[in-house]
This record gives sequence, C-alpha cells and structure tokens, in this order.
Amino acid sequence: MLEGEPRKEVVNSTDRSLWKETIKSEIDSILQNHTWELVDLPPGCKSLSSKWIFKRKLKADGSIDKYKARMVLAIAALQNLEVHQMDVNTAFLNGEVEEKIYMEQPEGFSAPGQERKVCKLVKSLYGLKQAPK
Repeated sequence: MLEGEPRKEVVNSTDRSLWKETIKSEIDSILQNHTWELVDLPPGCKSLSSKWIFKRKLKADGSIDKYKARMVLAIAALQNLEVHQMDVNTAFLNGEVEEKIYMEQPEGFSAPGQERKVCKLVKSLYGLKQAPK
C-alpha cells in the first residue's frame, strides 16, 4: 500500500491484519491521551473529517520494518500538505488546542450509542497548525 491509499484498500489487502493492528494502536494512543472529547456539534459550527495516512517503513535491505498509520485532519489532506511522521509514538499529542475544533468521529471507530456526536479536539492531532513539523 502506498501513502495516502484509501483505508478500505489497506484493510482489504493481504497485509490487512498488520494494518488493522496498526490502526487500532493509533486509535488506542489517541484515546489514552484524551485527544478529544465527544460532544454535540454546537449550532452554526462545522466539523472536519479525518483521513488515514498509511506508510510502510523499510529496512536498509528493502524488507518491511513496520507499518505506520496516522490519522490527520482532512484539511491537511485536502490541501495536499506534507505530513511528517516520527518514530516516537504520540510525539506531540500532548499539545493543548486553543481553538474550538470539531471533527467527525473516525470511520469505523464511532462510540456505541454516541454515533451522532463529534470529537472536540483537546490536544493536537496531525494536520493541525499547532502540530510540529
């Protein structure tokens, strides 16, 4: 799978179990860091969507070292901005967000019984201006 390949294609690939494990690990890290809180979307506000960025990290010999999955705000994806990845897990997910930013719940990871709620970002997520480069 190449960087930016749709989530559906990745989870249906021959490496699907490894990709699913990588996606779950990313979601778990985000949730453990309390990156967002679920709220009702305030009147007059819009929510952003998110997109998964997938990448295989290769060893010097060309074999696969690890699978990387990062959830980024769609604004970064839509504007074709470059998203840098680091090998440190959740490198900046502790940065507080000052603005009120609402995001749709990630596809396939809606909270049961709260499907209509949106994520109000409390901490930085890839694709935010505050996120490190």
